[in-house]
Parts: sequence; structure tokens; C-alpha cells
Amino acid sequence: MFGIEKEIGDLLRRKRMTLGVVESATGGLISHRITNVPGSSDYFKGSVTAYSNEIKARVVGVKQESLDRHGAVSAQVAEEMAEGGRKLLAVDICVADTGVAGPGGATPAKPVGLFFLGLSHGGKAHSRQHNFSGNRERNKQDAAEAALKWLKEYLSGLS
Repeated sequence: MFGIEKEIGDLLRRKRMTLGVVESATGGLISHRITNVPGSSDYFKGSVTAYSNEIKARVVGVKQESLDRHGAVSAQVAEEMAEGGRKLLAVDICVADTGVAGPGGATPAKPVGLFFLGLSHGGKAHSRQHNFSGNRERNKQDAAEAALKWLKEYLSGLS
């Protein structure tokens, strides 16, 4: 019934790890899906919906220089969101997203559907770029699904 969310929870429990999430363009969808699983409080510690650049910087710890140089929708910012969230929420692993859900907000360099996901664990941060082609709701759903798939893949690869 819960699919990937339950598999992630089982992996986190087995590895005795805690999870946090920092969301921007998905607006809480990743956290919503994680917390739909009964007992998720065993491993899910919390989340921040950092929609504005001000919150990304002031609360999560994204460097203003990164926002100015790369823009909010960038690999650099996704990694800093994940790393900042891991520290802020005091968790073992943190996933983050930033993107252009649409229909507005796009630029020639950053089209609607462009998302960057971040993942931080063990003092290292990683990012992945995705280009989705749906409407606003579909892009948000696709980004949340991509983040969960990456998280499951990452956790499955840990010894």
C-alpha cells in the first residue's frame, strides 16, 4: 500500500538511521509521503519547507553567495540544502529539492520542469538533475518520486 515509502522506512530502521527533508518546489510532498507510513516517527525526525531564498539562507544555511552565483535552482543549492538540513535537523541523512514546478518562473537557462535533488550523508553531499515535462502538480509529484527513488537506491547501497 505504501510502496517505496515503506521500503525506505524498513531500510532506515535496519540501518538505525534517521531522516530529515528540506523541500522547496515540492512544498512538503516528500515529507507527506514519508509520514503516511505508520511508525515513521521511529526514523523521520522532521522537515523544513524552505520555499523562499530567505529561508534557504537564514534557516537552512544555504550560502547567500551560492544563491547569487548559481541561483536557487542549482546543484550547489540542492547540496547545501541537504547538508544544512542534515545539521539543522540532527539526522543521519537528509534529502532536498529545488526546482521550477511551473507554469511560471522559468528562464531560458532554467526551464519549467528543471529540478535538482540533494542528498547529504556522512559529511558528503550529492546532487542529481532532473527535467520533468508535466504541469505544476505532475512536476511536483515526479520530483518527490525521484527523491524517494534516489533515497531508496542510496540506502540500499550502504553496507
